[in-house]
Amino acid sequence: MHPPVLLVLHQTGQRSAKNQTARAADLTRHHRQGRWHREGGYHSYDRCIPIVATTLELLREHGPAGPAFWRFGRDHRQPLLDAIGNPRRDAYLARRRQVARQEQRRRAEREAAQREARRPVCKDCGRKFTDDRWKAVESSGWSRPRESHPHLCEDCRSRAVAAQAQAEADEREHQEKERRRQEAEEPDAARKAGGRLSRFRT
Repeated sequence: MHPPVLLVLHQTGQRSAKNQTARAADLTRHHRQGRWHREGGYHSYDRCIPIVATTLELLREHGPAGPAFWRFGRDHRQPLLDAIGNPRRDAYLARRRQVARQEQRRRAEREAAQREARRPVCKDCGRKFTDDRWKAVESSGWSRPRESHPHLCEDCRSRAVAAQAQAEADEREHQEKERRRQEAEEPDAARKAGGRLSRFRT
């Protein structure tokens, strides 16, 4: 958009400021006339020159911040910033941004709900996996060891690993006791076997 042009008129001669403003609006129509944007309900002023007019009398009456300015092509006076701006377009764009934000929030909520529906549940206690546990179970690669209890949450896995380690320790202890018992019984078995052989010799 081009920078705005501001005309400040003052009634000094026979020609009225109102007629002069209307004449300037007619002559500049092809430079400043916007294109109606039906969907948004506003005029688009791309590649147009915003032309705004006022009079000294209106400035004295309303001040520079009051509704003293008429933008060519509009049917009412406005404060200067509204006259050179496009409040309807700004409102439309703000509505579109709000709709886009709401849609993005709804999409994020849907994706979060879908992800939550896929979250694994511990086969032992029934609790859902934490994000870290889920990531650890799903992670794969040559450099990572295979997960030993992928169906258990972290707490149940810790208990299962501890129980497995205890069972292995108990089994080793049992085997050690059995080995010692067998070693202790070997001399007695050898003596008994020797005694039987001596009876056959006599």
